[in-house]
Amino acid sequence: MSRTRTGTEQLHSLSGAYALNALDRAERDAFERHLEQCPQCAQDVREFAATAARLGAGVALPAPPGMRAAVLGRIDGVRQLPPARRGIATLRRRALPLALAACLTGVLALGGTAVWEHQRARQSAEALQDLTAVLAAPDARTVIRRSASGATATVVASPSRDRAAFLGSGLPTAPEGRTYQLWLADGGTMRPAGLMSGDGASVLTAPIGRATAVGLTLEPTGGSPAPTGPPLLLVPLPH
Repeated sequence: MSRTRTGTEQLHSLSGAYALNALDRAERDAFERHLEQCPQCAQDVREFAATAARLGAGVALPAPPGMRAAVLGRIDGVRQLPPARRGIATLRRRALPLALAACLTGVLALGGTAVWEHQRARQSAEALQDLTAVLAAPDARTVIRRSASGATATVVASPSRDRAAFLGSGLPTAPEGRTYQLWLADGGTMRPAGLMSGDGASVLTAPIGRATAVGLTLEPTGGSPAPTGPPLLLVPLPH
């Protein structure tokens, strides 16, 4: 059993990897014993698992509102193709593409939506991959901080990957026209590191470098080049 991965001081670092089923048997057994006595880790596991599930679901997004009606509305104007004799395997391969091609007459009107959905699915897959890489890294370390309002911030950092993940819990939804923004405290500057809408996990978009802490502020929609107010949360990076 690895002292660096199953020692008491390191068990808090394994919540994300456990949620993603990325622990070996010894680590999993040790963490599950720890989990019975650590409500914070139990909460972190639920949050990480929920975030991974949301990102995974985003890979297969449903059609946007209005697409079904738009497609069905075009069916009446589509000329049926005459029957043709083909092999069963060929029919199976071609039936769906031909049906879609027929129904989506005027596809230019919907093409932008299809591209947008594809981009969202790709972004969700990439986000899930990035999150998994940080949480399951062998050198991942965790620090947890709570704000006066009761919100909890968990930062998981992997020096070998030069990346960190931020998990927010208990954060109110950002008001209209505002968004949460992540920062890396690097010397006397705060480097932008991504946007968040509220609770959930996100991998910081900037490398850790020599940063010493992760901050969270509330900024105008789209983010700011520099914080417009003091951090709501400031979590030291684990080393």
